[in-house]
Amino acid sequence: MTIKFGVQENLIPGATLVDKWALIRAIGYDGIELRGSAGMSDRLPELLDAARAGVVMPSICVISDRFIGDFDAVRGAEALAAMQELCDVAAEIGAKGVVTPASYGMHSNRLPPFIPARTPAEDRAVLIDMLGALGTHAALRGVSVWLEPLNRYEDHMVNTLAQGASLCHAVGLPSIKLMADLFHMNIEEADIGASIRAAGNLVAHVHLADSHRYEPGLGHTDFASAFKALADIGFDGFGAIECRFEQADDIALRSAQAALSRALT
Repeated sequence: MTIKFGVQENLIPGATLVDKWALIRAIGYDGIELRGSAGMSDRLPELLDAARAGVVMPSICVISDRFIGDFDAVRGAEALAAMQELCDVAAEIGAKGVVTPASYGMHSNRLPPFIPARTPAEDRAVLIDMLGALGTHAALRGVSVWLEPLNRYEDHMVNTLAQGASLCHAVGLPSIKLMADLFHMNIEEADIGASIRAAGNLVAHVHLADSHRYEPGLGHTDFASAFKALADIGFDGFGAIECRFEQADDIALRSAQAALSRALT
C-alpha cells in the first residue's frame, strides 16, 4: 500500500500555502487538503502560484451550508453548482478529487423532530440524480467526486460505506467514489477494516481523526487495522487529517504524523 498523509489547510500555521507546505513537508506530510466553497475560483491565482511553487494539493473538501441532498431544491441546485465549480478548480490545480457528504446538519433521525422531510426512497432518488450530474461534470474535467458518509447525528441519508457504495453502484460512473472518514466510521461501522474491504476500490480518499475528533494518536481508533484494510484493497491515495487539535498546532501536527507513521509499521 502507498498511503500519503495530508493536512487540511486550516489546521496548518502559516500566512500562505507555500509557508504551510514548507512546515508540513519538514514534518513529513505529503499534501495539503483545501477547503472549498462557492466562489473558490476566485482563489485560482493563489492556488496556481502555490502549485507552481511545488505545493501538492490532492483534494478539496467542500465547506458549505447547503449540499447536494438538501431538502430544498433551490439550495440543492446551488450546492450542485458549487461542487461543479470545485471540480473545475481541482482540474486546474491538479487535484484528484472533491469531497462532499450527502448533507450536513440538515436532519438527524436520532434528534428532534425525528421525521425527515422525504422518504428514504425520495432521498435516494435525489442523491442518484445529483451524483449523476456531478459525476458527469467531474469526468469531463478529469477529476473524481468522493462521497463522504457521516455519522447518524450529522446526516440521516448516508452513514456507512455500504450505503455510500450502494449509491455509487446505482449512479454507475467511475468518477463517483467514496471517502472513508475514520471518525465517522468509529461511530457507525461495526468493523472498520471489514467495511473498507467490502467497499474495495470504491474507497479513493480517507479522512483521519481519532475517536474523539482530535488529532490521531490521542484516542482509541485502531489506525493500524484500518491501514491494513486499505493495503488489502490496494489503496494508493491520501489520508488527510481533518480534526480539532488538543495540543498546540505544531506539536499536534508532529505527534499526529508520528502516530500515523507508527500505525503503518
